[in-house]
Amino acid sequence: MASSGGSPDWIIPDWPVPASVRALSTTRRGGYSQPPYDGLNLGTHVGDEAGAVARNRKLLIQQCALPSEPLWLEQVHGIEVVDAATAPPLTRADGAYSRRAGVVCAVMTADCLPILLCDRHGRQVAAIHAGWRGLASGVIEAAVSKMEAPASRLMAWLGPAIGPLAFEVGSEVREQFLAHDRRAETAFKQSSRGRWLADIYRLARQRLEALGLYQLYGGRWCTYSDARRFYSYRRDGVTGRMATLIWLQQESS
Repeated sequence: MASSGGSPDWIIPDWPVPASVRALSTTRRGGYSQPPYDGLNLGTHVGDEAGAVARNRKLLIQQCALPSEPLWLEQVHGIEVVDAATAPPLTRADGAYSRRAGVVCAVMTADCLPILLCDRHGRQVAAIHAGWRGLASGVIEAAVSKMEAPASRLMAWLGPAIGPLAFEVGSEVREQFLAHDRRAETAFKQSSRGRWLADIYRLARQRLEALGLYQLYGGRWCTYSDARRFYSYRRDGVTGRMATLIWLQQESS
C-alpha cells in the first residue's frame, strides 16, 4: 500500500448541493504513514508518528484545495455539536457546523458513520461523527437542531462506514435503538453466532426521516470489507483514521 506521499484518493459526494458547498471523504490511499497506518492517516491519537500525520494533513489541504485547516475535534461518541468558526481545535465534540465561508468542518472515522448536512440554498453545512453510541444518543438530532432551516429543507450524505454484513453487536445495542423507535427492528438481523448484524446506514436514515429529512444520499460502502481503500478499527484494531469534510466556498472577488 502506498506510503510515500502519493496523491490522496478521495470520494466526492454525489448529491445535488449548490455550487457553494464543497465536500469530500478521504480514503487510506496515498500519504506518508507506515504500516499499520499506511498511508493517509489523519488521526493524531492512534499511535502513528506525529511527523507523518502532519505531512498527511498538509497533503490533504494542498491536494484538496481546502480554504483553511479543518477544525479537528476530539471525538468522544457523544452528541455535542459545535460552531466550527468559533470552537478551538480539539474541542470535545462529535459534530461541527458552519455558516461562514472558508471554515472546514471535519470528522474522523474508521468504521463509524460520517454524515454531512447542508441546506438547499448552500448557506450552512455540518459534519457528524455517528458511531452507534452517538447515533443512539441523538447526535443526528443535535446536529439538525443547529441548522437554521427546517429538516425538510436539508439534505444529508452518508459516507463510508462499516456495512450491514460486518457490524455485529449485542442485544443491548439493539434494545437501545428499539427503545427509541420500534422501526429500528428492521435494521437488525440475527447473526449465526446468536448476536445481531446492525445496519448503521438504515439506522441513520430512520433517524433523519423521523426529523422530516428525506433527501438522503450515499451509504453504499463497507469499511470493514475493503482493506485496500478504507481503515477499519473493528477489522484491524490498530489503524489510521479517514476524514469527511465539508465547507462553504469563498466567493471569488
